[in-house]
Amino acid sequence: MARGRVIFGFHAVKSRIRQDAAQVDALYVQDSRDDPRMRDLLAAAAQSGLRVMPVGRERLDRLAGTTHHQGVVATVAADATKPDLDAILDALGEPALLLVLDGVQDPRNLGACLRVADGLGAHALVAPKDRSVGLTPTVAKVASGAAETVPYVAVTNLARTLRALQERDVRVVGAHADGTRALADADLGGPTAWVIGAEGEGLRRLTRETCDELVRIPMLGSVESLNVSVACGICLYESRRQRTARRG
Repeated sequence: MARGRVIFGFHAVKSRIRQDAAQVDALYVQDSRDDPRMRDLLAAAAQSGLRVMPVGRERLDRLAGTTHHQGVVATVAADATKPDLDAILDALGEPALLLVLDGVQDPRNLGACLRVADGLGAHALVAPKDRSVGLTPTVAKVASGAAETVPYVAVTNLARTLRALQERDVRVVGAHADGTRALADADLGGPTAWVIGAEGEGLRRLTRETCDELVRIPMLGSVESLNVSVACGICLYESRRQRTARRG
């Protein structure tokens, strides 16, 4: 097996081929599968000049570390996708919109958050190295290609990173049940970094204290909290809504 990071599933693999085929070290497909989705993937691989290795299902299971690979596994360069946050901010042509996750360690939740970030135009997703699952194959599969389009920035010290964002005039807004302002009343039209914690635990104390403001999502039913990816979607959507309204 080629060295590198493993990704699997049609969305994740095809997105990586489309974004940067040169980073794909090896592409393995299930030798018994011949259907429109597989033929479409093989056409994209051929167009990019990638060599495809048909293998049995059992080998794909071993490569992916799971049986849920859809018959497609690829390895990508180990040093691929190491974005620099300052470089991302320097290249923006609009006010920054960042998603910061504090303590999200479930791979399916992280994958869903990446998908939401892609859909709502977040410029990067930031997470601490020691309190995040990282970009695992399962994360990439759940993200349905968004792990290849949304820069994922792993940082050593989250509070220090948030302070650095503030020094660049990015407003750091935490989503918290005890927020002093309701979501619709918050000013989210400028450069914003949304900080959202894991279900149950929420934001850590130091993270909360570093935020410029804590904002709450009004809850009208009996549940006390939302799934983290749902909360991300609501917060990012409100930021986009306010920006669109200001332009109008």
